[in-house]
Amino acid sequence: MLNIKTDSRKVVLGDTFVAIKGYTVDGHDYIDKAIENGATKIICEHGNYSVPTTVVPNSSEYLTQYLKENYSQDFDKLKLIGVTGTNGKTTTCYLLYNALLQLGKKVAYIGTIGFYMNGRMVKELPNTTPDVLEMYNLLYECKENDIEYVAMEVSSHALSLNRLCGINFDVALFTNLTKDHLDYHKTFDAYAEAKSILFTKLKNNKIAIINNDADYKDKMFIAGNKNVTYGFSSSDFTVVSFKTDSKSTNFKFSFDGKVYEVKSNLSGKHNVYNVLSMLIILFELNFNLDEVINIVAKLNAPAGRMEKVYYKNNTIIIDFAHTPDAELNIIKTTKEFANGKVITLIGCGGDRDKTKRPEMAKIATELSDFSIFTSDNPRTEDPKEILNDMIVGVVNNNFIEIVDRTEAIKYGIDMLNNNDVLLLLGKGHEDYQVIGHEKIHLSDKEISEDYIKSKLNIKND
Repeated sequence: MLNIKTDSRKVVLGDTFVAIKGYTVDGHDYIDKAIENGATKIICEHGNYSVPTTVVPNSSEYLTQYLKENYSQDFDKLKLIGVTGTNGKTTTCYLLYNALLQLGKKVAYIGTIGFYMNGRMVKELPNTTPDVLEMYNLLYECKENDIEYVAMEVSSHALSLNRLCGINFDVALFTNLTKDHLDYHKTFDAYAEAKSILFTKLKNNKIAIINNDADYKDKMFIAGNKNVTYGFSSSDFTVVSFKTDSKSTNFKFSFDGKVYEVKSNLSGKHNVYNVLSMLIILFELNFNLDEVINIVAKLNAPAGRMEKVYYKNNTIIIDFAHTPDAELNIIKTTKEFANGKVITLIGCGGDRDKTKRPEMAKIATELSDFSIFTSDNPRTEDPKEILNDMIVGVVNNNFIEIVDRTEAIKYGIDMLNNNDVLLLLGKGHEDYQVIGHEKIHLSDKEISEDYIKSKLNIKND
């Protein structure tokens, strides 16, 4: 842990406290508390205190430059792999992390589902890509534990906010770009520009791996990089066929005049992209391609990514899909193997991009036999108003609105009859719901399992 802090609660004797003015909290209000906890130096934008104080024009920029100048060189020996894109970051990084473990390497993962190191979860993270100080602390911890490889999800927010200042990557991967975060970026062009920053942060061999089927892929091609393409369209690594069911996917791809066959435990076309991109990363890092392909069959998706719960002969699938593209992919994949009805439960997050709400409702009602619209993380918005935004323009009447997510899940389970599939989308691995500014415990998986047990016990009684 670095001896520089931005949270007064984490200050210990001898630390430097940097007071940063955030969106909702001003660190200057906590300087006295930091000193009380042992801070021996203060960096701030105004004021004078009882310990040595340095006043700077912008304390956030000061911190970023300080970390870059004093610590970035410490990470030169870490092999950093950055994965950016709207969808697929978590699964690809998690697969990469576990493949490297299988290959006997010391490896860490930083992303949506937390900070993992050498087969154990170290901590949860507040953001897909943490703030610059937390990122430096995590990488410093990796260095102290002799980690060789770090698989990192890289968000567009992190890139645009310079959270990765001074951090450069051995490999960068672009998965795709679909509708999300337009509340922040405003336009697709701006969203893509933010993603492209990652490809200017490459070191050594400048390996850039790009989905050749993705919109805005051209923005990721940076002169001087070794640009490697993959996809179903003609690419350096080209998918030539695939077959998927509820439990697995088999696919073939061609590379350098040879066809390779891959067997994976992950379902769906979207996971063909995820698995293939992971293989390419390892190949470009000089691992034997055939050896890595043999490992794929041992790898599973992370929690909350097409995670299954069973009720009699019905299947409940829990997935993080919270964008139109991700929703479309998972419903289409499910319809390929479903023998009964497909029921989709989905909501949209509050205080986030409103333009995708009607699109997601439209996809659900057009592709599913029945849809249940409910709350995701409403945050400071009225959840009923979010549902009103969703159903604008919906033509089909094959849906119901149930604001309470727990009740909505129970309603969906009650609908299951014979070989039906219930998709619980949007929350995935999350075990909370954000209402107002509070996190309330809520897990789609727990609710499903508990309700199924209660139903079976009632019938057994």
